Amino acid sequence: MPKQLVECVPNFSEGRDAAKVAAIAAAAASVPGVFLLDRHSDPDHNRSVLTFAGPPEPVVEAAFRVVQHAAESIDLTKHRGGHPRIGAADVVPFVPLEGLSLADCADLAAGLGERVWSSLRIPVYLYGAAARRPQRAALENIRRGQFEALLIEAGKPDAEKSPERAPDIGDFLHPTAGAVAIGARKFLIALNVNLAAPDLAAAKAIARAIRSSSGGLPEVKAMGVLLASRNLAQVSMNLTDFEITPLHVVLQSVRREAARRGVTLGETEVVGLIPRRAFELSEDCLRRAGIGPDAILETRLTQAALPAPRIQRPAP
Repeated sequence: MPKQLVECVPNFSEGRDAAKVAAIAAAAASVPGVFLLDRHSDPDHNRSVLTFAGPPEPVVEAAFRVVQHAAESIDLTKHRGGHPRIGAADVVPFVPLEGLSLADCADLAAGLGERVWSSLRIPVYLYGAAARRPQRAALENIRRGQFEALLIEAGKPDAEKSPERAPDIGDFLHPTAGAVAIGARKFLIALNVNLAAPDLAAAKAIARAIRSSSGGLPEVKAMGVLLASRNLAQVSMNLTDFEITPLHVVLQSVRREAARRGVTLGETEVVGLIPRRAFELSEDCLRRAGIGPDAILETRLTQAALPAPRIQRPAP
């Protein structure tokens, strides 16, 4: 069994073409020692998320192949979707599971970033624990204005660039693959709650009420989006510390804010996997929402014959 174990959760800007998504997932799974644990695609966000794990060296190789295959198959100039993005491979986070610290994962992120630029000419923004500038610890600051704004502010070889928007590694944006944010972070739980109607104004109001940046729940990011193919609105959330704000607190807050506005809620989903501790803290609420033990990270690791890590707050 490996003494060191790291999780990687790359997000890439394709959620509609199943063949492209499968090819990118296969690229990650093709690396010996890497175990693909989960795959999730959403056509309205036009985005997919992979979860894979293994020892550091093969996981970094798999992450490089994901970035490479995404760049070869996704043209961001033609991409439209509900989720903010700056690149074909939009974000590549490393999460320590066993025998690694956040600082170790930040080193993995920096090393991958150098290779992505030198081999693929895709510039890199380092975020989370890997950030080289304090304001870039928060991913939303890097994504401000998305790919289209970065093309203007930091994008072209012969254009005057905004120093505040310049990549950490590399120079100009790739013309079709954009840039990629690579980082290191603790566990992040992506949670979506659908409304039973296409009420985007209500979804945005609920998101504004619960997110920490608007004075809501600590360690919660949220936005309201329209799911056009399903004729529904959605509150899309990221929980950046489930110990501080557990899943059941978030779900109860969404229900309360929806009730205040006379809005009926629909399906709840977790994107990717969650630590067992997060599930146990909110088990009753999650089961009522239709989320069961198959969403637990340690369960998938055991099924893949990898050791279940002793998940704690990672050392800095």
